[in-house]
Amino acid sequence: MLLALDVGNTNTVLGLYRLDGEKPELAAHWRVTTHRTQTVDEYGVLFVNLFEMHGMSSKQVTHIMISSVVPPVESTLRQVCEAYFHVEPMFVEPGIKTGMPMLIDNPTELGADRIADCIAAYERYGGPCIVVDFGTATKFEVISARGEYLGGAIAPGLGLSADALFSRAARLSRVDIKRPAKVIGTNTVTHLQSGLYYGYIGLVDGILERIFAELGTQPQVIATGGLARMIAADSRYIKTIDDLLTLEGLRILFERNRTAHPRSRAH
Repeated sequence: MLLALDVGNTNTVLGLYRLDGEKPELAAHWRVTTHRTQTVDEYGVLFVNLFEMHGMSSKQVTHIMISSVVPPVESTLRQVCEAYFHVEPMFVEPGIKTGMPMLIDNPTELGADRIADCIAAYERYGGPCIVVDFGTATKFEVISARGEYLGGAIAPGLGLSADALFSRAARLSRVDIKRPAKVIGTNTVTHLQSGLYYGYIGLVDGILERIFAELGTQPQVIATGGLARMIAADSRYIKTIDDLLTLEGLRILFERNRTAHPRSRAH
């Protein structure tokens, strides 16, 4: 089985794929908090317990593919893979085969999760398309009809924007970020919810409109990430939501690189 790990600044998403059928099948997936200071054993026990809750064993894992935007965690996860799964992990990093031309100034700057998103989006939905990944930061990725990565944009995530507001405005209390019943709020809580929610939709749709104008066309927009469903509900342009897009990208990248990578370490 293939264990795919997408390590973000806020959350780490795990996906376990069966590889023995005609087509790879996602057997289970989990979302946990990313802890920069967690030890090898703490991560190892967490992963093993998740497996056991689903009646699976760490011994079933023969391959591991990792995308990470948190460098301090990468060496820890490498040790977890070797100690608890006896597998040498493969990382999405410079030199990996993507199969996608990167038409940007410095392709090595592109985050591993963004590469996985683009690969999966073009493979699953074709091009041209735009991926909007709602994470700690919100990333916009633009892929051409020929499967080329054209570039994108990065904005502060909704949660990050809210944290900045609450930390700098002493008299504003933290509120649950959700869709308010009306745009015109009648108390401080609904004022904040309206500004955060509808303000962020305005940001997302505004950037998409400008991308459309530059492209001269309106390609399909695919949303992924923790807040994708909430924001997509009122966006004028997001029609497709794919919660597992990044994991699927990791699986595709694994398939494109597996022949050049050892299957596993000796037990």
